[in-house]
Amino acid sequence: MALDQEFEEELDEEEGQEMSFLQHLEELRWNIIRAVASVLVFAILGWTYIEEVYHYVIIAPAQTDFWTYRMMCKLGKAVGAEGLCIDKIDFELQALGVGEQFSMALTSSVIIGLVFAFPYAFWEIWRFIKPGLKRYERKAARGAVFYVTFLFFSGVLFGYYIVTPLALNFLANFKLDESIINEFSISSYIGMVATLTLACGLAFQLPVVVFVLSRVGILTPAWMREYRRHALIVILIAAAIITPSADIYSQILVALPLTLLYEVSIIVSGRVQKAKAKEEARLAKINERMNEQ
Repeated sequence: MALDQEFEEELDEEEGQEMSFLQHLEELRWNIIRAVASVLVFAILGWTYIEEVYHYVIIAPAQTDFWTYRMMCKLGKAVGAEGLCIDKIDFELQALGVGEQFSMALTSSVIIGLVFAFPYAFWEIWRFIKPGLKRYERKAARGAVFYVTFLFFSGVLFGYYIVTPLALNFLANFKLDESIINEFSISSYIGMVATLTLACGLAFQLPVVVFVLSRVGILTPAWMREYRRHALIVILIAAAIITPSADIYSQILVALPLTLLYEVSIIVSGRVQKAKAKEEARLAKINERMNEQ
């Protein structure tokens, strides 16, 4: 009887959530409006303090006293690899266009808005998606906003403090000839910082992507374990591309979190598979009970 009651409650709950197509569109429209408004609010705040943001955040990875370089130097001294100390980042920034500084200030403000409004914006989208899920699906996705936000900001911090300074140091000090002077445009510099930072924020969503793909049956933990070595090779290649090729310590710093994310994704996929099996068994018992009646 408990199974029958649980099944009936689930049906009643889903029927109570039925909305017309136009109602869905109206609700989605307001969710999007609120999400965009949150981005705009943070973008305005970013514009208000754009000089401080540029000096203490955006341009910081181009300075030799940046936190990452100081930690690398300490690590180098500890392991006897003095080459990890960064004494000079050999490039100059230029504004090549008449309005380039103004346009980059606007761009930076929008990027700030996107980053800091991400939790609320995702929550708005989740509010729209969640009522359409079945009860067991909502139970499996409990805490989605927290985990997605945590992974996103972890990726952003990783991209800003690890990937960006390593890539910047490599590109700034790479020269075909000593006679060539590196003079980067401000748009190129900000574009690189933003791309690497946001890309890492999205890359850290791997466990979430694996969760979704596992729910629909595309990925399994067995498949991910079978191709673990292939994934490790891809991770090492990616780490070698964005770090100086002769610096094994920098490659390890980049590769370790990505490898950890892959291992976490395997665990996530396994839990999803167990939850699906449990749900299928529950539905089978309900169907069996209904057939007996």
